[in-house]
Order: sequence, then structure tokens, then C-alpha cells
Amino acid sequence: MQWTLQVQSCESPFRSAYFKLCRLTERLNAKTLVNSPTYQPQENGYVNVVEKAEPISHSYMIVAGTRPEIIKMAPLIRAMRERSMPYVFVHCGQHYDYKMSQQFIEELELPPPNYGFKVKAFSPGSQTGRILTLIESVVKKTKPRTVLVEGDTNGVLASALAAVKLNVAVGHVEAGLRSFDLRMPEEHNRRLTDHISKYLFAPTETARKNLEKEAVWGSIYVTGNTVIDAVIQHMPLAKKRSSIAGKIRFKRFALATEHRAENVDDPTVLKELVEAFAEAPIPVVYPVHPRTRKRLSQQRMLKKLANSENVQLLPPLGYFDFLVLMRRCEMIITDSGGIQEEATAPSIRKPVLVTRLSTERPEAVEAGFARVVGIEKQRILAAMEKTLREKDELPRMSPYGDGTAARKIAQVLTHGVM
Repeated sequence: MQWTLQVQSCESPFRSAYFKLCRLTERLNAKTLVNSPTYQPQENGYVNVVEKAEPISHSYMIVAGTRPEIIKMAPLIRAMRERSMPYVFVHCGQHYDYKMSQQFIEELELPPPNYGFKVKAFSPGSQTGRILTLIESVVKKTKPRTVLVEGDTNGVLASALAAVKLNVAVGHVEAGLRSFDLRMPEEHNRRLTDHISKYLFAPTETARKNLEKEAVWGSIYVTGNTVIDAVIQHMPLAKKRSSIAGKIRFKRFALATEHRAENVDDPTVLKELVEAFAEAPIPVVYPVHPRTRKRLSQQRMLKKLANSENVQLLPPLGYFDFLVLMRRCEMIITDSGGIQEEATAPSIRKPVLVTRLSTERPEAVEAGFARVVGIEKQRILAAMEKTLREKDELPRMSPYGDGTAARKIAQVLTHGVM
């Protein structure tokens, strides 16, 4: 909704208050609505443009709001286009930074979102509430038959709630993941979303069993994970288009990512990670998430990492660059869930050290790809040394499917069966 302010006259003593309200209105507008079928790219976000055509009613609504969601929904968008399934593409605005969002839409050559938002919020609750309100307005306008969400972010839960409150069915892609760790906000989001979804697209049998144990009401379909579809579809292009390899100053390196609140918002944990990277037995290439960079700067740790001869800091990378680095590295150190899955793809097949106390991707651990190593420096360093020393042969097949997950989901939506 566009915020407007209309005042007939502004005589003193109200003149000062009036202009303050005008400035507040401008700030609110800058943070909210974007109806943008043309979706003009620019570094500071999305452009407000006039909507050119009404979306088709009773279409499917595909909602994404973060880098992983865009990547994992890309194969589904392609599968639906191949079947001429009508859809509306919505960016809910959880990640509105160019390098964390729009860059991926452009790079993956996805159609421009029909609706996009920038949601600036200062707490998880306010972010969730704002996205719920915005998505509700789009659902009312487009009247979709099903709203499709992916993963476990605040935007996923908000979008699912907006749909069910309007009696619109929800399809949850990547349903049934469980860390059983309630310290993680993602655990709350995924559990709640699963219990209000009509279609539950579980990536593995483990996820299916989790859903059955909780007696969810929706129908469960084991499809595999669309992240494997995405790697298979995009790796050939990444090899051709990415130039990141020439910018890495190490021949052999570990690739690191850290962004989760329970890690980077805790100064003690952040210090352990920084020291582990600086003292690692192999150089570390570290693309720094904006949230993490901010925390490193606040804790005066950024300079230490930047000055370390053992660490190369990079800005947030595009998908193609990151695929190439995953393929070239010796190992991956991460607190990301999606990267645990991507690392199992046949064209990557890299060991992953999970810097967390738990994981919702036990399949990667059971298959031998991932190991949960915790958040203490000495445990991380010991795990790195062991990985370099032993070099275990990893499975040829991913536990997350064979790259046909998106087609199976589209088949369920159109025919009710896989």
C-alpha cells in the first residue's frame, strides 16, 4: 500500500509538524510497495513502476525473498513455464540488497517479479508482520489457487499465514526438515509452515517421517530437493561465465560462509570462528554476508581477518561464482543449510564442516558429506586437519535427489500425483 498524506493548508504553528510528517511518509514509501512487472535493475534495490497488466487470476503464486529461495525456486519456475502453468512471481523483500537478491534473479535469467517489496525491520516479529501484510494485499489482488513457499525464513512463514488466513492453499517446498533445536528461529518457521500447508514437498524420506510423526494435515510428497536441480541446470553456465577463479590468490583453499544469528550475533562464537579461520591449516576464502560484516565491524574483528595472510575476504558473490568456488575448494566450512545440500551435488561433491551444534540436514551427515563440528576454534581446526589428512571418498549420488524435484512438484500441482 502506498502511503500518502493530503493536507488542505499548512499554516503556522503546524507547518513544522507537517513537513516532519512528509519526510516520514517518504521514508515509509521507500520501504514498502513495488508493483514491478518491468522490475528495472539498479544497485540500491527495485524501482517503483506502474503495473502494465493484471496478473491472471487463479494462477499459482511463487514467493521468494532470500538468495537460497530464489535459487531453489528457479527450477520450479522453469518447470511451470514448460507446462504453461500460470503463475505470479513475488519477491517478499526479506533480502532486498542487490547482491543478496536481485543479482540472483538477473543471473539465473528468471522473469522479473510481478510484485516486489523492500522490508526494513528491526526485529524478527516486525519483519514477519510487515511481510504478512504485504503478501496479504497481493493474495487479495491476484486470487491465486495456491501459494508456493520454500524453506524456513520469516518471509516463508509470513507468506503462508497470509494465504491460509484468506483460505488459499499453501504448498511448502522443502517441507519436513527438523534440527530439533529451538534456539534456531528457522525451526519455528518451518514447523509452523508445515502444519498449515496443504502440499508438503519433502526432499527426503527422513523429512517425510518427520512430518508423519507430527501428524500434519497436508498431503506429503517425497520429491527430492530443487537445489540439486539448480546445481545441475546452472553449473555448465557457471563454468563459462564466472571469472572468480582468477581472483583467488590461493591454489588450495577452504571455502567459508557464516551468517546465522546464533553464530555471528554472539561475540564469543564470532571470535572463535575468526580465530579458527586465521589459524586454519589451509587458506580460507570467505565471502562475507552483509549481516556478518556488520557484526565483525562492531566487534572490531574485521580488520584482523582482512589483514590475515591466511584469509581472503570477498563481498557477497553471485550464484555462478559461488558454484565455481564450491567446485574448486578442498572443503566447505559453513553454518548454512542449503550449502550442505549443494555440496552433495555430483558436480561438486565436497566435504562440509558444519559450524553449528545441530543440523536439519542429517542425510548429508549420514551419507558422509557433512560433519557437525560445533563452534569452538579447536574443534573446527581439528576437523579441518582430519579432512585434509583422510580425504574420504564421497558418494557419487546425492541424498537429495537426481535433479527432477521441480518436475515432480509441477506434476503434483497439475495432476495430484507424481
